[in-house]
Amino acid sequence: MHPALRKHFEELVKLTDAEAERIGSCYHPRKFKKHSIILQPGDIVNHEYFVLKGLLKTFTIDDSGKEHILQFSMENWWVSDYTALHTDGKSSFIIQCLEDVELLYISYADRQRLCDEIHQFERFCRLKITAGFVSMQKRVMALLKNDAQSRYQQLLEQYPSLFQRVPKALIAAYIGVSRETLSRLQV
Repeated sequence: MHPALRKHFEELVKLTDAEAERIGSCYHPRKFKKHSIILQPGDIVNHEYFVLKGLLKTFTIDDSGKEHILQFSMENWWVSDYTALHTDGKSSFIIQCLEDVELLYISYADRQRLCDEIHQFERFCRLKITAGFVSMQKRVMALLKNDAQSRYQQLLEQYPSLFQRVPKALIAAYIGVSRETLSRLQV
């Protein structure tokens, strides 16, 4: 098992060496160059990705051409189109590399098999899914209830390194404001 992945798992669950070896055998490395698209609308979604290095964005483009960013994914984050992954559907999102990226990926079938075989793996997945759901609810509530300044401040406090890695236009799209509004928020 890749050391970064094992460390990530063991933040939530303890694994025996045999469990770590079995789990690790289902994850495969993959590298992508900056600007690469790893998923686009209409793709069949069979994999979940763990980010070892680099930064990605998950987004959609509406009918008027406006980009809506669902999330940024950096080191030790998970990324996929989870609705499509869990429903055998087709992707609604684009996942694009904002930097050169190194990932570990696992197929949905292997993930399900590991959940059946290894209690600690299933527990880890349940805890991560719950944390992701809570995080997404907080993001939606912030978009619904908070003003732009509050959303900007919350993002700055939660992920300060993101501001050195992501162009301002993408930060603006993520918090749901124009580039000009973001400039006024930074004053």
